[in-house]
Amino acid sequence: MAFFTVQRNGRAATAEDLAPLAFAGYAHFTAMQVRGSRIRGLDLHLERLRYASEELFGRALPDDRIRTLLRTALAASPPDVSLTATVYSSPGEFTADSTELDVLVRTGPPASGPAGPLALTAVEYERPLPAVKHVGEVAKTYYMRRAVRDGFDDAAFVDRRGRFSEATIWNLAFWDGEAVLWPDAEMLTGTTMGIVRRQLARLGVPQRTREVALADLPALGGAVVMNSWTPGVAIRQIDAVPVPEAPRFLELLHQAYEAEPLIEP
Repeated sequence: MAFFTVQRNGRAATAEDLAPLAFAGYAHFTAMQVRGSRIRGLDLHLERLRYASEELFGRALPDDRIRTLLRTALAASPPDVSLTATVYSSPGEFTADSTELDVLVRTGPPASGPAGPLALTAVEYERPLPAVKHVGEVAKTYYMRRAVRDGFDDAAFVDRRGRFSEATIWNLAFWDGEAVLWPDAEMLTGTTMGIVRRQLARLGVPQRTREVALADLPALGGAVVMNSWTPGVAIRQIDAVPVPEAPRFLELLHQAYEAEPLIEP
């Protein structure tokens, strides 16, 4: 991906700024699609960064500081971009020292994700610190590549109890013909997931949280993956189990997402 801008703490990042990050894996981030220099679910992104900073570093930057850095990066970019904001501490990993927190903001071409429908393979894997969107997760890429090698598009994760949690870079959602089903397992709650959930509630669409296992798929009416790229890409099978098409389900997810206002940071 070609980047439009890469800034550290509001200034163009130098090689000296970036070098420590190339050899470190103790940081967290949030990713978003920006349209017209505005963002959906900004409050959810700020909440994510606050929570993860408290969890990893014991403190967080003020929301106003994050918003200023986002605005600065967007001012140097086209109006439609992909944006990632990464929070880290200069001393890096393998140390208990977390002095001032730094923020790296990068923007690149906008994205919308694959068209689908996708074939996933189920893999038993549980992310460490699942509620934090942290960096350095080699397993995500490893399992995605292994899935592609085996003829699938990507991988879905199940925990030690056989419950679906999430996919490599996606949240999962299921459909029973009337209600949206969210997996009951330890996972990262995605910002798009949060947007969709609150807008589905506003639209009066039933939602439930329940455990979903591979054996439950034949009784369900559809499944999707979602992330910052898109509120829903259809899944056509998981392992050898076919998943029915659910155009109404996809329509509801996209309708909910589009109902979320775009706001300036």
